[in-house]
Amino acid sequence: MRFLYFASLVLFLWNCEDNKTTKKSTNTVAKDSDSLKQKPLKKANVKPTPDYPVLTDENAMEFFLEYSNNHDDDKVRVTTDFGTIDIQLYDKTRFHRANFIYLTKRNYFNGTQFYRVVKNFVIQGGSSDDYNIAKRRRKIGKYLLPPDTKRGYTHKRGAVSMPSSEIENAYKLASPFQFFIVQRQGGADYLDEGYTVFGEVTKGMDVVDKIASVETDEGDWPLKNVYIRKIEVIE
Repeated sequence: MRFLYFASLVLFLWNCEDNKTTKKSTNTVAKDSDSLKQKPLKKANVKPTPDYPVLTDENAMEFFLEYSNNHDDDKVRVTTDFGTIDIQLYDKTRFHRANFIYLTKRNYFNGTQFYRVVKNFVIQGGSSDDYNIAKRRRKIGKYLLPPDTKRGYTHKRGAVSMPSSEIENAYKLASPFQFFIVQRQGGADYLDEGYTVFGEVTKGMDVVDKIASVETDEGDWPLKNVYIRKIEVIE
């Protein structure tokens, strides 16, 4: 509750900044509006460094507030074996943008996978069963992000959104290491109240469509791994 109070306070203060500026913000995306479940991660036991503190629910929001102020990057490129996907991140969802840029610059996503594919719905990525990926997560920390769903963004085709961390998750707190891209023609606006849209695909929806067409098992896992070779910041 302490984390939720702090997170809500930070979002409220930033919303106030918005008003002032105007005067002179491995989970599973359900096939409906249900939440998602993430396997619990063991608590990190890693010594922080001055540049890269181990993030927790207690320090993550403050860290990303400062990081957002100092890093205005808002475009990334996702490289896969099917081609590249360019994404524009939204400045208004500043904590989710800062989180994604931070993880990108720490090379977290390189070697992760689009681990869940539902044709005519979404492709979901950012995780892997690989030990080295789990090790990266432990070094970065264990934390969740509060939803930021009141910015006017919708789950249109090409929207980039962040899944919630658990099935029983009343506050829709988001797992910061995963993301999904809406592939459905016409979008999936029934997800708008539950999940934070923090960007959109500007180039490469044909690649998204190719990935969405791969053969999967009954659990929507691709029969052949779909790797995210790297995600990088672009101009």
